[in-house]
Amino acid sequence: MNALFWFRHDLRLHDNAALLKVVAESHRLLCVYVVDSAWFYPTIYQSKPLGAIRWQFICESLYDLQQQLERLGQTLIIRVGRPEKIISELIAAHNIQIIGLNYVPATYERHAVVHLQKVHYQQEWVIGDSFMLFTAAQLPFEVEALPDSFTPFRERVESIVLLFPATRPLKLPPAIICNSDVLPRLNLPTLSPYALTFKGGETSGLRQLQYYLHETQYVSQYKQTRNGLDGWEFSSKFSPWLAQGCLSVRQIMAELHVYEDQYGVNTSTYWLYFELLWREYFQWLQVRYNSKMYKLHGIRNQDPSLTFDSNTFVAWREGNTDTLFVNAFMRQLKTTGWISNRGRQIVASYLINELGIDWRFGAAWFEEQLIDYDPACNWGNWQYLAGVGTDPRGRRHFNIVKQQREYDPIGEFAQRYINPP
Repeated sequence: MNALFWFRHDLRLHDNAALLKVVAESHRLLCVYVVDSAWFYPTIYQSKPLGAIRWQFICESLYDLQQQLERLGQTLIIRVGRPEKIISELIAAHNIQIIGLNYVPATYERHAVVHLQKVHYQQEWVIGDSFMLFTAAQLPFEVEALPDSFTPFRERVESIVLLFPATRPLKLPPAIICNSDVLPRLNLPTLSPYALTFKGGETSGLRQLQYYLHETQYVSQYKQTRNGLDGWEFSSKFSPWLAQGCLSVRQIMAELHVYEDQYGVNTSTYWLYFELLWREYFQWLQVRYNSKMYKLHGIRNQDPSLTFDSNTFVAWREGNTDTLFVNAFMRQLKTTGWISNRGRQIVASYLINELGIDWRFGAAWFEEQLIDYDPACNWGNWQYLAGVGTDPRGRRHFNIVKQQREYDPIGEFAQRYINPP
């Protein structure tokens, strides 16, 4: 039988049970990745879904995947356009009988799959669940009964026993021959000399996993260092590879268990798990609330009393506000594609509480700029800070002066991005 595997946010061969199942059932295989043309055009929030820095990371990830597939006698076909149209055309052109992919909880991606399933109902659909840590069947509650805040979710799921899933394929069926499109080119901004050296791809992601855990044992100090503002060592930096699926969250958990068996459990190794559970919680919130994740009133259906002023927003976006500390983070974001978790909270609080701007414009700007953009985590965190999401305490308001005094007392970080060399 002819099969098509649609790579999306799973740009890897390890922990890809859907791919293994498709391989087992097919005689010829078409591996495809669709570059959505909508990624490159502005939305109603004055931002594009994809910026140049993350696009470079995706291109590197696709190249790495292509190299791995070629070693197994396969190839990766890349097409540019609307996903539903392209996948439908490939199904018809190559008599595809099996379609494989991995479930992604983001609203747009879910709608595309539902549409295709209705049109191509005669084909066999193989849908994996490796984007998240748990499956719906493993959760100790129905998705509709997902707790409305993180702590009760964590308390109910952290005792679930996790087993590392299937390994990577050792052999693939012959490739269905098909032409690829030329990848769009985006001009990178002038990068900061302090930009971190993320490189896309499963190979680099697995290397970073080994580096952070086994080579340096930095994970054993994670709880003490996690609020750092800049640099490579203070946090795991797994998020860009997780967002594109170059790394599996289950693989990280498996390696963390190996590490703890060898070096022991402490509060820092647990805290990495704690942060992965936050990621997991946002994914299940996306599953439960779907498009409400992108609504002004959020999943709580609560009016945040925010408005929009273009000049004020642009000043924040470009790092030209009255607050030097905020400006430094915003310039870091634009010239590196990355910003620390602490920095994200500070600038989001400033946009919402000091400037009174609709939080969705900030979330959309992060979507364009972040190298590690993840729909559920990004929009869920912005809702959390705006008081329309999962925080039972309501809106979070950071004292910017206090934050700078605590995390950048001599202004070293601020000067690095305000007056770069």
